[in-house]
Order: sequence, then C-alpha cells, then structure tokens
Amino acid sequence: MEEIWLIIKYLFLGIFQGFTEPIPISSSGHLVIVQELLGLNLKGLTFEVLVNFGSLVAVLIIYREDLIRLIKNGIGFVMTKDRRQKDDFDFILYLIIGTVPAGVLGVLLGDAIESISGVQTVGITLIITGIALWLIRNLKGRKGDGQMTWKDALIVGIGQAVALIPGISRSGATIVAAMFLGMKQETALRFSFLLFIPVSLGTMLLSIEEVIADAGGSTGTWIAYVLAFAGSVVASYYSLRWFMNIMERGNLKYFAFYCFIVGGLVVLFL
Repeated sequence: MEEIWLIIKYLFLGIFQGFTEPIPISSSGHLVIVQELLGLNLKGLTFEVLVNFGSLVAVLIIYREDLIRLIKNGIGFVMTKDRRQKDDFDFILYLIIGTVPAGVLGVLLGDAIESISGVQTVGITLIITGIALWLIRNLKGRKGDGQMTWKDALIVGIGQAVALIPGISRSGATIVAAMFLGMKQETALRFSFLLFIPVSLGTMLLSIEEVIADAGGSTGTWIAYVLAFAGSVVASYYSLRWFMNIMERGNLKYFAFYCFIVGGLVVLFL
C-alpha cells in the first residue's frame, strides 16, 4: 500500500511540475513547496532533472517546425552563404550564447544553489518573480527574430542563469529580460523556450547515471519515475499551449498576482 501511495505522489509531482514549468511561476519552487506539503524528501535534483526532461519533450513537439527550419537554414547558410538564411543562422548563435551563463553557473554553483533550496527562500523569490512580471505586464516590444543582437542573447541567458535559484521562474526570467530589451512577445516566448532545450538536454545527459541509480531501488520506484516523466510531458504540452494563448492576450499580470499570493503565504505559514 505504501508503494502505491508513493507512485501516486510521484505521478502528482510529475504532472504538477510539468504544468508549472512553462508558465512563469517557477516549477522548481513549487516542487519544493509541494514536497513540504506532502511530506516527501527527494534527495538531490535527479527527480527534478527527470521531470524537466519531460517538459523538454513537450517543448520539442510544440516547436518542432521552428527547430527544423533553424537547423535546415543554419546548415544552408554555412554551405551557401545565402543571405535569406542568415537570420536563422544568427538565431542559432544567439541560442548558444544564451546557454553559456546557465551552463557555467550550474557547474560552478550547483551545490551552493541546492543548499539554499528551502521553502522560505522559495517564498521570497516567488515574490521577486511577481514583481518582475508586474513591471513588464504592459510592454509591447518591436524587435523580431532578425533584430536580436548577441548582447540581447547574453542578457536573456543571464536571466536564465538567475532562474537556477528555486522560486525564480526560468520562463519568467527569460521572458522578462527579453521584453525589457524590446522584443516582441512572440520572439521573447520562442527564444525563451528554445533556450530551454540545450540547458535541459545538457543537464539530463550529465545526470542520467544518477537518475537511473535513484530509480533502480525497486520496481515501484521505476514505475513512479516513468509515470512522473509521462505526466510531465502531457502536462507541459497543454500548459505551454495555454501560456502561448495568454501571452497573445497580454495577461501576464495574473501570474504576478499569483506569485505575490503564494509567495506571501509561504513566507508567513511554511
């Protein structure tokens, strides 16, 4: 009975993380809160890495056409120097530049970040996320994919690096940074989630042995991990589709309100 209950808890965590990953309310922060409420103690970051990889699969499905175009035109520009393909080639370079800050900080400060992953920290950083979302709620940028610069990519990448701290939303930090730089909502959203791909993939590759080791304790644990992963894929897919519609309508302020409320409750009562 205990094993069945554990499987249910892990499935719930996978779905919950998957739903919160694409939207700007910090999935890692909510994972800390829900673990506290459910009385779970997930050692290390392997479970979070696994369910984040589920979110990556959903992002790959949704942005598959953009990815195919970028790869095709990026290779085409290298081979033929066709100026019509240069914007996509540059976009790939910007994704590489934007990945560097989080990659470097993740390697250098991973243990330190894990050590401050407490509930009170999450409450405070959720409030900070809410403030940032409130500041950009009415911004309408003009920069499209072709107007980005390497400096824009680096600043957005620094935003992603800051989001390694639990409670600071990754999607929120990157979208806030992009919109402060004057990007259109569509470009900010696309760059944010394509930027998620190399970081999530790299983290999974570096942690895959630990994930397998943690899941290998028993058959029940394997089932729990597989169901959590599947739940994350499905929840992330529909959550991201929903968030894309919200971005089109410019309703980011509601996420700011949510972060203020949940962050305040966590600071006061947990």
